[in-house]
Amino acid sequence: MNDTSLPALPLSSRSTIVLIALLQGLALYAVQQAGEGWPFQDIASRYRWYTWVLTIPTAIALTLVDLRDRRLWLHAAIGSAVVLALASWIGWNLGGGATGLVDGPLHWPFSLSMAIAVFVTLPWWQFRLQHGHWHATYDALFERAWQNGLTLALALAFTGLTWMLLWLWSELFQLVDINFFRDLFREEAFIALATGCLFGFGVLIGRTQHRAIQVTRQVLFAICRGLLPLLSFIAVLFVLSLPFAGLDALWKTRSATWLLVIVSLLLVAFTNAVYQHDSERAAYPMWLRRLVDASLLALPVYAGLALYAMGLRIAQYGWTLERFWGALVVLTVCGYAVGYALSVLRRRGRWLQPIERVNRWMCWGVLGVALLANSPLLDGVRISIASQVARLKHDPAVINANDALALRFELGRRGVDALRALQQDPVLGKDARAVSVIKDALARETRWSDGALLDDGLRDPAALQRHVALVKGAPAPDADWWAAVLDRSLADSQCLDVDERCVALRRDLDGDGSDEMLLCRLEKQVGPFCQLHVRMDGKWQNAGTLTFYGHANRAAADAANAALMAGELQLQRPRWPQVSLAGSLPQSVDEPPRKKDTP
Repeated sequence: MNDTSLPALPLSSRSTIVLIALLQGLALYAVQQAGEGWPFQDIASRYRWYTWVLTIPTAIALTLVDLRDRRLWLHAAIGSAVVLALASWIGWNLGGGATGLVDGPLHWPFSLSMAIAVFVTLPWWQFRLQHGHWHATYDALFERAWQNGLTLALALAFTGLTWMLLWLWSELFQLVDINFFRDLFREEAFIALATGCLFGFGVLIGRTQHRAIQVTRQVLFAICRGLLPLLSFIAVLFVLSLPFAGLDALWKTRSATWLLVIVSLLLVAFTNAVYQHDSERAAYPMWLRRLVDASLLALPVYAGLALYAMGLRIAQYGWTLERFWGALVVLTVCGYAVGYALSVLRRRGRWLQPIERVNRWMCWGVLGVALLANSPLLDGVRISIASQVARLKHDPAVINANDALALRFELGRRGVDALRALQQDPVLGKDARAVSVIKDALARETRWSDGALLDDGLRDPAALQRHVALVKGAPAPDADWWAAVLDRSLADSQCLDVDERCVALRRDLDGDGSDEMLLCRLEKQVGPFCQLHVRMDGKWQNAGTLTFYGHANRAAADAANAALMAGELQLQRPRWPQVSLAGSLPQSVDEPPRKKDTP
């Protein structure tokens, strides 16, 4: 038996694979029924349960050959200890009595990391069970990795298609008023048992139908072989255009980093699909191989630009949990980029053969990142909290609703503790706005509080007057108007947001001898949006809005904003007054468009 051959499954192992999947479904159903009762009374217990049920039994189902193999159960025990420890750490951070914590920012990276860790580890584990040692050859790892991935894809597809048939079954019988099947298929117990069995049968099909998996893999490889030259041409052409187009446009977009990362990962994935360890014949003619080589040499440019863009965001706004994970992804891409570029330059052996060594080393690097990033050793929550706290202490004026709510709800119990510590900080205590924002965030029970936005606007009159610019040549507003804007008595308080660009204009717009106020937001894409404020019964009130939208492009919007700042607002009286009849609402005369004078 060679290294890449996969062992046959005895009948007992096949039955066990389906049984494992069935028990997984029952285990997930059990925790749903138990709710917050024993033994799932705290979130850490539920995280341990879900993590273990979804990872270790799945790994066993993909690996099991001989039930009597002690190494299988020893590896399962070691893997259980690792995933339970990491799940306990994540669960502890989401507990602690803090109400309303959002688990998504911690849950999704953790789930994805565990899936990656299991997927990376499985080929090594499977090789040792079959051969008794860890010195796996590249082709053996390659074979098992693709076998595992396609088996899981097949199991998911089989489960989904079968559920579609069950839905069709229930709908057909509903046509004749038989609702038994519909009610049965909607029972939670049935859903858990059926989904578990179906997934188990899907895994079993994938593990026994090697020929079908190999054919599917060859079809995917053929697709990648056809697309790699096109992707390489795109990648090289973009790099060649950078000296002429410049990087300024690249930094203006918020998606530059991820687009660069996606292109890099696609190049890595397609190259791995095209390169075949056991093939003596190159996949392409010489000129296409050189094109692919050029794209791999360009990979460090993509990775470097992505890393630089990520660094700019971190330097400007500090670390967040999202940027922490983004930085890890970018650093991983940098590892592949440098390794693949060096593989092209070395040119040892067959075409692209040095990428085998790169893939083996990066395999362990990815595994290390996936595990350490969810442990106290490389803790994204700790790094993010420390960075944001230092940033806010250095300049309390930069705090906004997103900063406060992220600490309150998205970083677990330690984020809440950090926000409480900031509330007592003497530096932030001198900023009325920062104190108010932190107090309101801590008082919230849920992240969104029934849709009500957290008011993070200005509180200080002097700060408001510095923030809102005055139109050129216009007199200064009265003090009571500033006070009315500041105490939120007027309809639009968005100009209290430090991120908004606003301007104020004082003018008698209706000719009654009393000045009105226009408070306008200068929006970049559409131009000014203004609110009209009038004094009525001794108080300032909102009398309506004025919009100058409809500009064709950003340049036209900028021109409208500049015209307003320069005081070029022109009043155009209507030719015809509004008329009413017998108490009806006033109507305006609808004038036809005027024809141009002919010379």
